[in-house]
Amino acid sequence: MLSTVVFLKDKNTLQPAIPSRTALRVAMRRAAHQIYDARPLVLDDPVAVPILGHTYAEELRRTPTRPDRPFSVALRAFLVARSRYAEDNLARAAACGVTQYVLLGAGLDTFAHRNPYPGLRVFEVDHPATQQWKRDLLDAHRIPPPSGLIYAPVDFERQSLPEQLLATGFNPAVPAFFAWLGVVPYLTLAAFRSTLAFIAARPAGSGLVLDYGQPRAVLPLLEQLAHDSLAARVQLAGEPFQLFFTPKEIAGELAAFHGIEDLGSKEINARYFVGRADSLKLRGSAGRLLSAWL
Repeated sequence: MLSTVVFLKDKNTLQPAIPSRTALRVAMRRAAHQIYDARPLVLDDPVAVPILGHTYAEELRRTPTRPDRPFSVALRAFLVARSRYAEDNLARAAACGVTQYVLLGAGLDTFAHRNPYPGLRVFEVDHPATQQWKRDLLDAHRIPPPSGLIYAPVDFERQSLPEQLLATGFNPAVPAFFAWLGVVPYLTLAAFRSTLAFIAARPAGSGLVLDYGQPRAVLPLLEQLAHDSLAARVQLAGEPFQLFFTPKEIAGELAAFHGIEDLGSKEINARYFVGRADSLKLRGSAGRLLSAWL
């Protein structure tokens, strides 16, 4: 079982009473995709804009969409693609009978409000401050709670993932599918391995999707500059980057899994961005998407 109480973000990177600013930036870009990008959408999410509502309407209007900022557009492309990729793999798991979906670091994810799978329970795991912020937004904007959604708040300095999931009704004896999005770069290596060990201990048929970033040193110069700009922004938000992998390195961490698919920008663009009428696509090689199964 997972022994560390800090498994999503290092305990020094997120203040107990402050919701995640990076979660807001991700939600902004998912919402911007609904408003500004051409149809068909990569991630068709009718809740992405309403959840932000009047609270963040002005900030959403300022979300960069200009084509002369290609790395900003590319970041939005990556963020919507990773949610779509997770939901595509969840569909595979649900078709095989998986009835538990665990979002690690759920932020303002809206899948539970769009859940098409009867009987699928959705466990949203996040820091209590971030989770309460989300619930306040849902209440303020009159979005009703969906059936099947289970909040699993975890104070990472005092509680563990297994204990909190069990307390909310998670069944460790049956398969589960995990989405671990936008989290890995903020972890220590020990925290990453502890959480991965917990997932690897689930029954056969369980699965995982995560995203990760490659180390700065292996990126071309222009991508290093884009990396530095993004790293500076998340540092200012109090949630600094800590952990990166090459594909070979992360494969070595996944020895307990099979059916591993590790996608770079070329493969992600081929799957989700071919033939679009806009400039939405990934650029560079920093971000990758990975799925794995037990």
